[in-house]
Amino acid sequence: MDEKTKKQIELHSAGATVRHSSPFAELKHYSNETEITAEFIKKWCVPFYMFGINNSEKFNQNLKPIRAELNTEVVKKLLGDFNWRTRIVGAYFASILELKSVEEIIGIHLLKSQVCYAGNGYCLALATFNTKRGIQYLKRYLEYYLIRKDLHFDQTGVMCALKWTDELNGTNETENYLKLYNEWNSKPYGQSLKHSFKGFEKQMNNLKLIKTA
Repeated sequence: MDEKTKKQIELHSAGATVRHSSPFAELKHYSNETEITAEFIKKWCVPFYMFGINNSEKFNQNLKPIRAELNTEVVKKLLGDFNWRTRIVGAYFASILELKSVEEIIGIHLLKSQVCYAGNGYCLALATFNTKRGIQYLKRYLEYYLIRKDLHFDQTGVMCALKWTDELNGTNETENYLKLYNEWNSKPYGQSLKHSFKGFEKQMNNLKLIKTA
């Protein structure tokens, strides 16, 4: 197998299934200086990424033995790895710890959309943080990706995150993007925002259960 083919397979496995150009390409994203070990992945990623926070009881069961060791360094290592599995778990942990110090890392990861699936975790984290800067990341994402009808990324998740912050803050930012969203949200990818938001609410509530366990 030649090196080019090997690299393409590695990128696909990491979640870089769609390469695209965007105005965010030049943003400097956080990246680990050294590769994380297999032992680290086994401990901090494998038990959490597959079912995510959809099963709060299982998540807590796996987290309890190592929870005292969970800290900013662990979260940054997960977010700094180029793989959707580690990144989404890093975002979950950032939400659980309410670790606003990594908000910029998460916001830039969201805008750059380098790997699939991880965006769900980014949305949950930014909704949890509920800061002006975090909301700006959500809005910047929508302003660009809602006009990219060829890209079916995290537009719905970001709309849900923005709606969540609207309900917390008594604002109505989501309304400004509904027209664009409805235009983007057409077949074959049409999704009910109301239905999607119920799922987002459930995940946010599961995060609360994990935090307070």
